[in-house]
Amino acid sequence: MTWTSVEMMTVTAARALTDDDVCFVGIGLPSAACNLARLTHAPRLRLVYESGTIETRPDVLPLSIGDGELCETALTTVSVPEMFQYWLQGGRITIGFLGGAQVDRFGNLNSTVIGDYARPQVRLPGGGGAPEIAACCRRIFIVMRHSRRAFVDRLAFLTTLGHGPTGQERRALGLTTEGPALLVSDLCIMRPHPETKELQVTSLHPGVTRDRVVEETGWPVAFSGVVVETPAPTARELEVLRDLHARTAAAHGVPAE
Repeated sequence: MTWTSVEMMTVTAARALTDDDVCFVGIGLPSAACNLARLTHAPRLRLVYESGTIETRPDVLPLSIGDGELCETALTTVSVPEMFQYWLQGGRITIGFLGGAQVDRFGNLNSTVIGDYARPQVRLPGGGGAPEIAACCRRIFIVMRHSRRAFVDRLAFLTTLGHGPTGQERRALGLTTEGPALLVSDLCIMRPHPETKELQVTSLHPGVTRDRVVEETGWPVAFSGVVVETPAPTARELEVLRDLHARTAAAHGVPAE
């Protein structure tokens, strides 16, 4: 079977989740990846969304954290203060799944502005709960499309702390959670170096070369000592993902992705 680069990215991100995880889910690509995992290899994966829905099992992908699909299919819904104070700050979430407009080599994210803050070229939605998610979840997974516009040497604005501007600030601030442990793009998989915390390529998706990753990355990208090829999506994974997108499109009255 053939697949798109976005399908490759979504499937790869989904595979990183397990039945033992409690996952704080972001809207968009993170939501697609988490629900694909739940519908395939990790049926006991517990999904929570920022609006307070716990163990939600949506039949279609939500348009936002306030989508009624989340509340209707959740085991229970709690208040937002309880979600953040008891569940998130209480250390009960194993994985935070995030995206952003920009990411740097240390997994810091920008979802605030492009350009000067006072006179931005683009005003973005903002951080929402992402800064708290990144600080309090045990580990962070990032999923983003790969381009020089998104993978930048210097963020226009630091919205969400990864490992900090030099890779050392997270530990210096006393945060005990791991921070960004995985980045999945439509070209490759990146993981932080154990010491420097700089993201380095550990796996290339089928058909992607090192040169292409270098061309699409805004910093001098590093490769791990052993770089493998990411396993291709299976027919089953693609079938479930495409069916999920088709149901979502039908429910929202838009073309399927």
